[in-house]
Amino acid sequence: MQTVGTAATAVQLSTTAAASSILPNIHMNNNFKLKLLATNWGFNGTLDEYCTKVKKDGYDGIEIWWPLEKKGQDQLFSLLKKHELEVGFLCAGSDSNYKKHFDQFVQMIDAAANESIQRPLYINCHSGRDYFTYEEGKTFISHTSALAKSTGIKICHETHRSRLLYAAPVARHYMETIPELRITFDVSHWCNVHESLLEDQQETVNLSLQRVDHIHARVGHAEGPQVNDPRAPEWDHAVKAHLAWWDKVVELKKQKGDVLTILTEFGPPDYMPTLPYTRQPLADQWAVNVHMMQMIRNRYQP
Repeated sequence: MQTVGTAATAVQLSTTAAASSILPNIHMNNNFKLKLLATNWGFNGTLDEYCTKVKKDGYDGIEIWWPLEKKGQDQLFSLLKKHELEVGFLCAGSDSNYKKHFDQFVQMIDAAANESIQRPLYINCHSGRDYFTYEEGKTFISHTSALAKSTGIKICHETHRSRLLYAAPVARHYMETIPELRITFDVSHWCNVHESLLEDQQETVNLSLQRVDHIHARVGHAEGPQVNDPRAPEWDHAVKAHLAWWDKVVELKKQKGDVLTILTEFGPPDYMPTLPYTRQPLADQWAVNVHMMQMIRNRYQP
């Protein structure tokens, strides 16, 4: 059984590798910075072990849920200082009731945005639920827009299934009616929702690219939010489609001299496909994310 995972991990050739080495010809403002972050999703060790591995493998920082308890906050900031890592925070609500959910969201994001120990690179919002009304959804964006203005922190709303921006046309309506909306671009979700690489929604995708401040670099496909291994040649078309979208965001950021943050976010089972009965992952999640980080750095780093 081990040979399946080993073989999948070993596949690092094909035109995907070739494509990753082609640097887009982009005029760059020298203020442009690229920050690459690691996810702790699926990491089974301690927070200290995670930060040690993140630093060793060459990431700039981590993206992590804002700890609600002071003990967790103290531990996090201590380890960020120890390992000299930057940070982006995740915030959300959880209740199915709109009012309770919104209150949970506000409590979490206000605390994350107003802490004074280490300024985050950004805050990524898992905003609302897909069944909230448009008027209810607007309240999340209004709150974060005011908070971003008062703190100077980039606050982005993720294109995530089950959240406000779960589908391209829904997100488009928000973008067309709320000019200040900023986006975490995890287009793999839209590929899954629309069962395509969005060839028939290019205008909507291009509109969203103008709003992106943060990217979740996971490769989706027509039948799922995550290919089993982006190094495998059968996924070359999907990888190239995602690179083309990310290239456009990078071009905009380089022209503006802005900071672009990218999280490599291939997930563990059951995002990662597995073998039946044993549930053995078809690839090494951490290795895949490191591969994505290195590919992105080689492609976009000034």
